[in-house]
Amino acid sequence: MKDLLTELALRHGVPGAQVALWSDGRLVTAETGEEAAGSGRPVTVATAFPLGSLTKPFTATLAALLVADGEADLDEPLAEQLGELRAGPEFTLRQVLGHTAGLAANTAELPPGTTRARWLARHAAELAVHDPGTVFSYSNPGYLIVGRLVEEITGLDWAEAVHSMLLRPLGHDAAAPAALGHLVRPAGRPRPIEEQSVPPLEDPAAGLRVCARDLAVFGAAHLGLGPGAALLDAATARSMREDVTSGLAVGAYGLADGWGAGWSRYGAWFGHDGTGDGAWSHLRANPSTGTVVALTANGSTGARLWESLLGRLGETGLEVGDHPREDIDAAPGSAPPQCAGRYANGGWECRVEAEDGDLRLSVAGAAPVRLLVAEDLSFRTPTDGGPRAAMPYLGRFLRDPATGDVDRVQITGRLCVRRS
Repeated sequence: MKDLLTELALRHGVPGAQVALWSDGRLVTAETGEEAAGSGRPVTVATAFPLGSLTKPFTATLAALLVADGEADLDEPLAEQLGELRAGPEFTLRQVLGHTAGLAANTAELPPGTTRARWLARHAAELAVHDPGTVFSYSNPGYLIVGRLVEEITGLDWAEAVHSMLLRPLGHDAAAPAALGHLVRPAGRPRPIEEQSVPPLEDPAAGLRVCARDLAVFGAAHLGLGPGAALLDAATARSMREDVTSGLAVGAYGLADGWGAGWSRYGAWFGHDGTGDGAWSHLRANPSTGTVVALTANGSTGARLWESLLGRLGETGLEVGDHPREDIDAAPGSAPPQCAGRYANGGWECRVEAEDGDLRLSVAGAAPVRLLVAEDLSFRTPTDGGPRAAMPYLGRFLRDPATGDVDRVQITGRLCVRRS
């Protein structure tokens, strides 16, 4: 496994990576490269990598433990469990965990030191962008709310709760060294990124750092296996991976086949992906086979490494569930001009402009990129397919069922509505 990981890391320009495989009751790990490019500090089995959004299943598991203990309820209005929400829209914990509560995609920038309680008390009324329970729309603020609920019930800061209730029982080394993220360029050395941009306020959504071994043990715990087997009862674990998007007008397109309470679904597998500043992490688990696969990578091309790893594992007979990122039958010059416009999800905006038969997408003020659009209005951004290329944007335009007009766009799971 180490030779394979080293080969793939070199191919994709990733300075350091870890892989962990739980199979047939055994945990196998491998590491390669450096914590920071040129540092001489080797990645070890304990080196902690930024998880980005792969933090969310940990926060969801905290909530599930509180539900199992009778301290929280999945289906009663969350405002009845958390006072700061009384001025806001009505939604449930189950909806928040499955990104179906209709909440905004991102939080606005706030002064340093803002607590989650103060943030929620001030901004609860501004969070609703869709009717609860009608569509899937990926939301980071939702997980800040879950983190706040954990704090209210346990009396602990979210970071204290996740370490004492989850990471410590799973054997996490809190003193482990940390890997830096890196911007990988087609030519030249990877550029280290000294700090992750996630503010402490957003830690419940994207702030954890752990190693691939921890991820695999965490995934195995959700299967009732390994050192964390006693962490969750089987019914609680099973309920977390039940798809909540079936029957919705808009599902989890571009991210997964479906979504549960903190877990994304990929056929028979469940898991989650995470991206930080120059870092990627991936976790998959299969309840029928008891298999878990985890990868951490400290390069912006880590998702390319993951795709290559899954391809090589498939050659050995281990087909790991994933969501295709480039499987869209699209071509230049085929984009309907009526898709052009300004779209928004709370304060998160994107613009689509028609130019010479093409559409160009600008997300959150970034430079425009060309879209390849299919007949069903799904799209991706072009890529040269090289081993060090960035991952494409995936999305789709959606029509108003009543009028047929294009009125929404879904990008990386976030559903934006056309604005005049």
